[in-house]
Amino acid sequence: MNLDYLKVFYVAANNKNFSQTAKDLHLSQSSVSLQIKQLEEQWDCQLFERTTKKISLTPAGEILYGKVKKLLSLMNETENELQELKGIVHGDLKVGASLTIGEYILPFMLAEFKHLYPRVNMSLKVDNSEQIIEKLLNHEINLGFIESMLSYPAFIQLPFAQDELIIISSPQKKFTQSSEITIDELLTLPFIIREKGSGTRQVMEDALRKNHVDPEKLKIIMELEQTEAIKSIVEAGLGVSIISKSAVKKELKLQTLEQLTIEGLSLYRNFYMVYHEEALKQTSRKLMEFIKKKA
Repeated sequence: MNLDYLKVFYVAANNKNFSQTAKDLHLSQSSVSLQIKQLEEQWDCQLFERTTKKISLTPAGEILYGKVKKLLSLMNETENELQELKGIVHGDLKVGASLTIGEYILPFMLAEFKHLYPRVNMSLKVDNSEQIIEKLLNHEINLGFIESMLSYPAFIQLPFAQDELIIISSPQKKFTQSSEITIDELLTLPFIIREKGSGTRQVMEDALRKNHVDPEKLKIIMELEQTEAIKSIVEAGLGVSIISKSAVKKELKLQTLEQLTIEGLSLYRNFYMVYHEEALKQTSRKLMEFIKKKA
């Protein structure tokens, strides 16, 4: 039995697509198909039902998938324990983070982690929360960091830090007479906000609903995918925005942006680590331990 072939089978079963599997494993699609075919010949049974667009497991494939999942989990656990015994932390670590975490919080932690464990090769992919979950599902990353709870029972989601969302405005272009506003005033302000699928937007909308404010009634004049673009447009005086306080510490200090408060309303959220227990590598566990202590 070839272990590499079993790994190819496992990734293909998760992806339900040979082409994506080839990309993830840096193989040719023909190589993926050949390895699956050799497994099928070895056990004299069909492992996948193939259509023009996707693949799905046969009953025999479902049995093999369950066994391979346990096998890979056991191998991963064994490798972690042996490396721990030697006191060595090394290997690849692919991390994904939603925009606020990936741009303003995680880089400093990763730099310090790299200093402690120089033999760990790290990469960071930054996207919105939904896309980070997709990257986990597709095995493009080992560990994810997102800004809101998402409904994916296959993953464990653990809070690791708390963040405050605040309203920002330009000190030069006043939309209100006071820095403290009412809910009614909030609904009259021109808003620049993140795109749908953003953790920041989801948390903002959920928090407003909990305070009996319909987010659909906000006067949204623009939606953007980048926090930096939102900050620039707000600085230019086009409107206001609700954004992570972590993302505007420098601007508030330099007074290029100012914070507005809402009477009787504060917006807090947790940041979450997201992972699949059976797929955790030794490097991922070390990073999780490190971030828990830091955060």
